[in-house]
Amino acid sequence: MSLTFTHPPHPSQLSHTEPAALTVSLEPVERDPHDLPSFDSTSLTKPHAPVLYLPPLLSSLPDRYPSEPIPSENPPLVTETRLPDIDPASLSLHKALHHFKPLDADYANKPYPEAFNWSELVLPEDEEREWYVVVFRSKRKAGSDGGALYDADKLAHEEAVRNGGLILYWYGIPNPETGINLATCIWQSRKHAVAANTRPHHIKAMRLAAHSYEVYSLARHVLRKEKGSTGVTVEPYVDGEVGW
Repeated sequence: MSLTFTHPPHPSQLSHTEPAALTVSLEPVERDPHDLPSFDSTSLTKPHAPVLYLPPLLSSLPDRYPSEPIPSENPPLVTETRLPDIDPASLSLHKALHHFKPLDADYANKPYPEAFNWSELVLPEDEEREWYVVVFRSKRKAGSDGGALYDADKLAHEEAVRNGGLILYWYGIPNPETGINLATCIWQSRKHAVAANTRPHHIKAMRLAAHSYEVYSLARHVLRKEKGSTGVTVEPYVDGEVGW
């Protein structure tokens, strides 16, 4: 039995502790599909059972803000690195994104507005803002080594949080049949995202990605919250600046 599609672990998995040794078995393993699977940067393999829950990775707030209570159901993960600042509306979004999740296991094959539970996110009615969203759809080359790319991606993520603007990073698991994966970032503004593209760890990660992926495409959206509504909408990005 061959392993076709490999992928990095969830980007927060090695943030706090050294990875434990992982024994890879090719026999079916019984596990709760709602539990976060265990991966490390040297054991890049597809899960043996469906994965129905992957937590969002939220950027930690500046020191002056108290931590948001973590939901007991589908709790998010947070970074060790803290954002330097965040505006009030983005703080409200950050709180709402504690409940961010894909609607089902087929999220990678769906249009982005239909892939996640946007309709369940609730923000204050009197706030109005828009945020810049980047969507990555990819398919790893069969047998490609993901360790170096994972390490570079982890450093690029910490770099983006430290320099500001990155609210959420969500990295999924490739579809076990097609190998297609969907990952996404939500930024306070387009300027923050563009600035991150010029940082050294991001540049290194993109160079490694060029050799590791069979398919790698980017799409851009605008996440919008209008005054008088508590919900958000997701629209394709056309042009101009987004956020501030």
